[in-house]
Amino acid sequence: MNYDVRPPRRGLLPSLSPDVINHIARLEYTIFTKANCNLAWRVFSQVDLWPQFCSLYKSARWQGDAWVPGSRLRLELGAPLHAVADRVVTACNPPHQLSWINHIRGYTMEQWVSLEPFYSDGCKISVWVEVTGGDPSRDRTEDMRLLQSVVVEWFENFRTECDRLAEMEASDIRSAAD
Repeated sequence: MNYDVRPPRRGLLPSLSPDVINHIARLEYTIFTKANCNLAWRVFSQVDLWPQFCSLYKSARWQGDAWVPGSRLRLELGAPLHAVADRVVTACNPPHQLSWINHIRGYTMEQWVSLEPFYSDGCKISVWVEVTGGDPSRDRTEDMRLLQSVVVEWFENFRTECDRLAEMEASDIRSAAD
């Protein structure tokens, strides 16, 4: 995982002061799964599974239609945050791209998830998160470490579930062929 304090990579930015630049953080993480993009998307899009992927997540529920721009996903988070994260979908192109804006504890985060075919049947899943803002009374470095650990835990458990289901499907295909 990369954790960089730097401006976002998209587009041209105006000349920003060091005070602004130092308050933009970017996290990137990539996993590879045996599941194809369609199967990985089916697992990803089932938000009721998300608490199984991350111990911080207590519940996830939609406000409005699921997975359409403008829809909201409300995540209730347990210890150590005991907070609510409000996500607004900004783009969704199943099974390949998804983005949302997330607000939690004074932070605003833009997150993109990309699912790309990899080798014959697998999928490369990349995520990046850009973080701005935050409560000045909180330890930003510790918050970024927590965010990093949440991203790693969630995506590693997501990969495990995708791999498990891909192996089950492959086993079913082999059994049907016999």
